[in-house]
Amino acid sequence: QVQLVEPGGGLVQAGGPLRLSCAVSGRTLTTHALGWFRQAPGKEREYVAVISWTGGNTNYATALKGRFSISRDNAKNAMYLQMDSLKPEDTAVYYCALALKWGNRERDYDYWGQGTQVTVPS
Repeated sequence: QVQLVEPGGGLVQAGGPLRLSCAVSGRTLTTHALGWFRQAPGKEREYVAVISWTGGNTNYATALKGRFSISRDNAKNAMYLQMDSLKPEDTAVYYCALALKWGNRERDYDYWGQGTQVTVPS
């Protein structure tokens, strides 16, 4: 089993930065991938970014590339999402997730964190 926990989140003013973290534990393999998804009120969950287990490969949702940055800390077995220039439309519950192999679709992911709320007031 794999466990993912996302502490943090919160309220941040428009234009500001916020970094989310995800702690990973359990039975993991170097072939796994880690991703971030988000779900805004009244909308379906959407893909944000993915990173390979070693951190060597990344991919982003096209609309978020340049403002969001995904990273890994192998020593801490953690993953991060640095979000800059936040906008009200970034308000959502953010989820970290683990896939048994590389993917950017929700159905590719087998384990999910509980989610953390990010609010950017307008």
